[in-house]
Amino acid sequence: MEEIPKDKFPLSITESPSEFENLEKMNVHGLVSSINQEDGKVHVAVKHALPQIERLIEQVLERMCRGGRIFYLGAGTSGRLGVLDASELPPTFGVPDTLVIGLIAGGDTALRKAVEAAEDDPEKAWLELKERNINKMDTVIGIAASGSTPYVVGGLQRARENGILTGCITCNPGSRVAQVAEIPIEVVVGPEFVTGSTRLKAGTAQKMVLNMITTTIMIKMGRVKGNKMVNMQLTNKKLIARGTRMLMEELGLNENDAMDTLLRFGSVKKALEAYKKK
Repeated sequence: MEEIPKDKFPLSITESPSEFENLEKMNVHGLVSSINQEDGKVHVAVKHALPQIERLIEQVLERMCRGGRIFYLGAGTSGRLGVLDASELPPTFGVPDTLVIGLIAGGDTALRKAVEAAEDDPEKAWLELKERNINKMDTVIGIAASGSTPYVVGGLQRARENGILTGCITCNPGSRVAQVAEIPIEVVVGPEFVTGSTRLKAGTAQKMVLNMITTTIMIKMGRVKGNKMVNMQLTNKKLIARGTRMLMEELGLNENDAMDTLLRFGSVKKALEAYKKK
């Protein structure tokens, strides 16, 4: 077998050895306490990245107000988190599922099980973006804890070459994905509790940043009133009950009238707008 050069796979922060030894010898209390201790570092790391998060949101918001979309690119845990964030927006904020789109290396199959070598193709993501008619009003955000995933790096590079705004969320400073993205968000959470298991702190950090990006954008685009999800889809009894309470508070209606009004108009926002016109 050909000898692999020692610098072929340089050690990144996310691959650095855990600060904890002999995990299998720890009792349950020791394990959960230590994981909780490590998780406490995530909030601090995200706070340090707030200026970059704000910069990306401001530029994305400007484009989305003119009809732009967000595309997430990721593989493994990072890809699943992007798909998760995108899939939660329609029911929460009542937006179409074409506004924020999560692409994962290996396609939908990779949401449930690993797809061999799917993330190693640097051209695949751009092909998938072109299939969706990506344009200069759109934004591509690469999600890669390691910052080296070819699927993500390649997609960001081609998008940027074509004049499309690019951002990334990574946990390794100075990584390849941060170099190719126009606005890199680097959330340095340190070595994982289980060495290299980026579904832990890195995944938590990425989820927190995704929450910030899309929640802020949805609020600024008028999908929230006060602190309430007035555009949520009424897909189950819990959400109908929540919407009913909102109308009771806002309009002073009794429960039956509020529910009837909500179901007649289909959303809290439409019901409120209708009452204002009376």
